[in-house]
Amino acid sequence: MEKIKSILNKIWTFLRPLFVKLLALDAEGTARQKLTTRIIRVFWIVITLPLIVISFGLLFASLGWFGDLPTVEDIEHPENNFATEVMSTDGKVLGKYYRENRTPVKFYELPNNLHKALVATEDERFYEHSGIDAYGLSRAVLKRLIGKNTGGASTITQQLAKMLFTGERDKSKLGRLQQKFKEWVISARLERQYTKQEIIAMYFNKFDFIRQAVGIKSASKIYFNKDNPKDLELHECAVLVGMAKNPSMYNPLSRPKRALNRRNTVFGQMLRNGLITEAEKDSLRALPLGLKYTRESHDTGLSTYFREFIRQELTTWCKQNKKPNGEPYNLYSDGLRIHTTIDSRLQAYAEKAVSKHNKELQKTFYKRMSYYKSAPWPWNYSKKKIKKNLEQSKKRTERYRVMKKAGASQKEIDKAFNTKTKMRLYTMKGMVDTVLTPMDSILHMKWFLHHSLMSMDPQTGFVKAWVGGINHSVFKYDNVHQGRRQVGSTFKPFVYATAIDQHNFSPCDMVPNAQVVFEKENWNLRKDWIPKNSDGKYGGEKSLADALANSTNTITAFLMKKVGPKKVIQLARKAGIESEIPSSPSICLGTPDISLFEMVGSYGAFANKGIYTKPIYITKIEDRNGTIIYQYAPETKAVLSEEKAYVMLKLMEGVSKYGSGARLRSKYKFYNPIAGKTGTTQSNKDGWFMGIVPNLVTGVWTGHEDQAIRFRKTKYGQGANMALPIWAEYMKMAYADKTLNISDKSFERPAQKMTIETNCKKKDQDQDNPSFGIDSPDLEF
Repeated sequence: MEKIKSILNKIWTFLRPLFVKLLALDAEGTARQKLTTRIIRVFWIVITLPLIVISFGLLFASLGWFGDLPTVEDIEHPENNFATEVMSTDGKVLGKYYRENRTPVKFYELPNNLHKALVATEDERFYEHSGIDAYGLSRAVLKRLIGKNTGGASTITQQLAKMLFTGERDKSKLGRLQQKFKEWVISARLERQYTKQEIIAMYFNKFDFIRQAVGIKSASKIYFNKDNPKDLELHECAVLVGMAKNPSMYNPLSRPKRALNRRNTVFGQMLRNGLITEAEKDSLRALPLGLKYTRESHDTGLSTYFREFIRQELTTWCKQNKKPNGEPYNLYSDGLRIHTTIDSRLQAYAEKAVSKHNKELQKTFYKRMSYYKSAPWPWNYSKKKIKKNLEQSKKRTERYRVMKKAGASQKEIDKAFNTKTKMRLYTMKGMVDTVLTPMDSILHMKWFLHHSLMSMDPQTGFVKAWVGGINHSVFKYDNVHQGRRQVGSTFKPFVYATAIDQHNFSPCDMVPNAQVVFEKENWNLRKDWIPKNSDGKYGGEKSLADALANSTNTITAFLMKKVGPKKVIQLARKAGIESEIPSSPSICLGTPDISLFEMVGSYGAFANKGIYTKPIYITKIEDRNGTIIYQYAPETKAVLSEEKAYVMLKLMEGVSKYGSGARLRSKYKFYNPIAGKTGTTQSNKDGWFMGIVPNLVTGVWTGHEDQAIRFRKTKYGQGANMALPIWAEYMKMAYADKTLNISDKSFERPAQKMTIETNCKKKDQDQDNPSFGIDSPDLEF
């Protein structure tokens, strides 16, 4: 109030000589004296009346006559919807869960040019007033009285008060006046509660830059692809500050010319306030907007399938865990920080490897299958089966469910599905707009191969990469954790491990390559079962090492008959496989349906000296203040002795040296020790490859969503051709990145004396004439 009085006195001091000159007294002077007195009275009425109105308006607003005001607690803890961030182990933001895409930052995390530009442009006397700029307000009132509408006099604090507590602008003049009084009262309270720096930070955290960019951190990422606002350059800061006047009117994406002019106005204000020089202003004005628009959504960015998987788990966790006030945590508004084990570098390499091989393999599939009339189904697939298959797929679509729920008849639904309509369709070249019947679009989607990859540190159990499919926006099904498919020969190591554990077999032990009979009476079967080798060749003997390397079915069957299914299942359970495994001898050829998640975790036991460590993907959760509210606890279980786990690794090394995975050496030039196993299931439905190096276990699966669709020939449909190349491409990139320290050393030999011989002095067949082994497909039981 004192400032207002001082300003009014200055105005009167300036105007009084004008009045005196205009109304100079003559000798008699009485009439002019009266006129002068009236003018002075009118002047003071015009000046004091607004003061009285403002004073009473503030009083009524503070008493709550114009609506409820925030309490002290509300001001101390203003309600905000803060996005939950998903962090990689190397400190990158993988994605967010939000109602508003807002992530809070502290004042010290803002670049100096950003808050300086804001003050220079929006509120030059920000550091001088206490929430209400009396000088700016008086100037605005006077200009309004003389008919000039040059905008309001809202301070940064008032704008924050409006964003936090008063909400949308009232359309009526009286309602807007009442809002103004409330904003002034709230501004004064904010100024008492917070420092100027905290108010600036709150302003930038709350401001909606539109296009899902709520708050400065989201705006930095979306408009300039910068995760950290601190990295914003001056001209980028000016663009965002320019949007503060009206983010829609001055949006650099939709209205670049206006945004450029507004940005240059910000430079002018910075010059006026001595923050930049004339030369700097001229050079900055010459710069383009420099946008690097990065659209953020749940279907874009790294690890989309992983983020959706943990979102479901975190939703359950939030319901079961309470905040200090007794309310459950909210994943979408509480600003949690989820620290995951995913390494953003390995994740990027995994996604690139899947994408690269998918394009090549998809071309091969088109080429090999397109000349069949029944394509993409096999040549002998009947029209009746195809029609039934498509009808089943139709009933699983969202279009069908919506029409059914709306009460449409089957005839109406069938007509809609066979009527051409505009749609956006996924292709290998991206999304395209086209006109097609929904039934034809279903047929189109049947052609696509699907892939999954999971990579894990076997010692810690930390999941490093997770690729659940080829495109999350189109194919939501997660083939890492959600999907369960026949695992083929990748299950054979569990049979070998059980036999070695029970009978101390050595990789060098020789076994007859003869067919084994499982009699129906002894094995509770409908008929005798005699497993066959894929090449139909029998006779002689094979070492266990050679048999596993080349996936010889008869040798695996021999070991199964030695130990029995129950012992194999017990070992698999200890290794973390929870999926159903029937107690049948046929499991030795990989007939169970198991998830990639379980397979990678179980193979980790071989690399971790026989100790299974349950895969871990979240290490800790922090609240918005950085307080840890969850921390993981490792779960481990002994599966094998250290010696026998090492024996298994030596056995599986043969796969990459001279067995079904030999192309790792011949084609991809991997000469370091790699323990692995390929897998190919009945009729080439599924292709697998599991690969182990000392500090990384990685599994890959490839197949079609519809298991009736597959490559006709094993040459193309085997795991060594469908899945192994993804592993190879991924590991090439991982090894090239020296910051990751992926080991290319030999597996660590147990310190104690070995009781099982592993050196069979077998000459590796890959030295001069590398083998391209073909994996033995499983046989239906």
